Amino acid sequence: MQKFFTLNDLEVKGKRVLVRVDFNVPLDKKTGEITDDKRIKETLPTIKFLIGRNAKVILCSHLGRPDGKVVESLKMDKIAHRLGQLLNKKVNKLNDCVGDYVKGEIMKMRNGDVILLENLRFHPEEEENDEEFSRQLADLAELYVNDAFGTCHRAHSSTYGAVQYLKSAAGLLVEKELKIMGKAMENPERPLIGILGGAKLGDEKFSDKINIIDNLLLKVDKVLLGGAIIFTFFKAQGKNVGASKMQAQFIDMAKKLLKNNKIVLPVDVAVADKFDANANSKIVDVNNIPDGWMGLDIGPKTISMYKEILKGARTVIWSGPMGVFEFDKFSNGTKEIAKFLATLKATTIIGGGDSAAAVEKFGCASKLTHVSTGGGASLEFFEGKKLPGIEALENSYKKFK
Repeated sequence: MQKFFTLNDLEVKGKRVLVRVDFNVPLDKKTGEITDDKRIKETLPTIKFLIGRNAKVILCSHLGRPDGKVVESLKMDKIAHRLGQLLNKKVNKLNDCVGDYVKGEIMKMRNGDVILLENLRFHPEEEENDEEFSRQLADLAELYVNDAFGTCHRAHSSTYGAVQYLKSAAGLLVEKELKIMGKAMENPERPLIGILGGAKLGDEKFSDKINIIDNLLLKVDKVLLGGAIIFTFFKAQGKNVGASKMQAQFIDMAKKLLKNNKIVLPVDVAVADKFDANANSKIVDVNNIPDGWMGLDIGPKTISMYKEILKGARTVIWSGPMGVFEFDKFSNGTKEIAKFLATLKATTIIGGGDSAAAVEKFGCASKLTHVSTGGGASLEFFEGKKLPGIEALENSYKKFK
């Protein structure tokens, strides 16, 4: 189990607390308005905890990919406005995240005040984990809290560099993510079933998925595969995959993994004559994928088979959709599995990213045990990797305990 400080370990009254949050919310391309404020809401318990303990709360986050330049549409003003509505109090948004002006404004803060710094990624030094920039961020505060699980897999100034200078703790969201996912990986109720999909067209994350399968096989009782990753496994079995997305460089790895009888592959798939929402489609046996056609979802026999296996599960970890769920015609596998998981008397954990978007779309999120806020972070966690943001908190614990 990770060793780090939690909020209850910090004496925050009257102290300036720098809180790394994940306010990287989706924005409407035309209006710039926030289209989903879930990430803002997820951080409210930590922010309210600190306000309630009379801390001076300094929030920092990135938004989008401004590539180290000031981008008008990616300024944090709309975030500050929405946060103020949710907290029912004024949130003072500053025009930068470091420098004398920022320091001056922070020194005027009263206990319980909330400030939101400008987009961290307007400074290229943030993603470079620049030492001077890290020090400048740390100089704004007396304590640090990481409540941005979605960025814990990044060694940036705000998640890693600044942490070494301050006594630092995990926020309530980060603590919850680690507790639930940690138990599922280390001490789960069994049977533990993994469901792995995704790695869609053009996705460079395919190698990550292969590594997750490798790590999951050490922990789970079975792993059910779907999404584009299955076609590399079919190819490894000598099957024809038509025009399906396939990664030739991983065929040998797939052959090796297939020696493990915990892996369960689909028996039928929905195929299309092109990658299009309105493509011609049909259901075929996995041994009969036609030339020129591509697999875009798991088929009905596979859905029934997977439900039968999941019926007895006590813990389920799911990362990656079963098909191209953004196209209605190829969303059935993902939708059926999501709705079935929502009926189980089991611990059900969704690993962020596209899987989280899918369970939201199909109205199942509230019926599942935990939907992670971190796409890449949860993937790396399932892969068995050390997350830099958590490592930084552990280092702080050793230094300041």
